[in-house]
Amino acid sequence: MSQSMTKLAPAFVILAGAVGLGGCATKSYVREQIAPVSQRVDSLETRLQQTDGTAKSALAEAQAASGQAQNNGQRLDQITGRVDGIDQRLQVQEKQRKRPRN
Repeated sequence: MSQSMTKLAPAFVILAGAVGLGGCATKSYVREQIAPVSQRVDSLETRLQQTDGTAKSALAEAQAASGQAQNNGQRLDQITGRVDGIDQRLQVQEKQRKRPRN
């Protein structure tokens, strides 16, 4: 054996060991490793859909309540105007009663 060959022999052994030990992962191994993460993602997606549904429902209820509040405000404004008119008529009547008659 030549001297250069004896120097290169350990390098070939290390290279062969690295190639042999560093093989690719099998599909089943990858599936096993991904399965717990996939289950958690599925669970989170389900919870997200439920939360989204709850949020949409709450938004619809809030919008309905806002519309009802606007209607109530308009009715209150109308009633306030009518009450003010009645109050003015009562004040006029009271003034007429308090005037001394000659």
